Amino acid sequence: MSILDAKIARLDGTPTTLGALTDGRVALLVNVASRCGLTPQYTGLEALQERYADRGFTVVGLPCNQFLGQEPGTADEIAEFCSATYGVTFPMTEKIEVNGDDRHEIYAALTSTPNEKGEAGDVEWNFEKFLLAPDGTVVARFRPKVEPDDPRLVDAIEGLVE
Repeated sequence: MSILDAKIARLDGTPTTLGALTDGRVALLVNVASRCGLTPQYTGLEALQERYADRGFTVVGLPCNQFLGQEPGTADEIAEFCSATYGVTFPMTEKIEVNGDDRHEIYAALTSTPNEKGEAGDVEWNFEKFLLAPDGTVVARFRPKVEPDDPRLVDAIEGLVE
């Protein structure tokens, strides 16, 4: 089974799959949180969305409350925060777990991917980023402190988009 076949709900509760969310585009999957010191990365993620959307790219935000309870809100609260505070236009999913026994199947696949230092395993914190090719192949992993405008991340996106 491809990671794109994984079932997940949109933030509004509508059932879908990862493949339907990415729709054949290059995708940057990011576990997000509204009350984290890294939350301002939403600005850079939205900038990537705007810059590359017309070239076959999308960001997908996956809210997660596993790191010090930094995403405590309801789906409506998360949607309002992201829209009003950061103007987020990219797709957002239901709140999920990225580590542990209840880890979502998407992250069961993602966490086996090593980062640029060769380290795989659990997600370290909010805003860890995974870059997927249109066919669902995980091509890169970037730890949380790698900003969305980091040249390594931008170059990886550039190498995949049309």
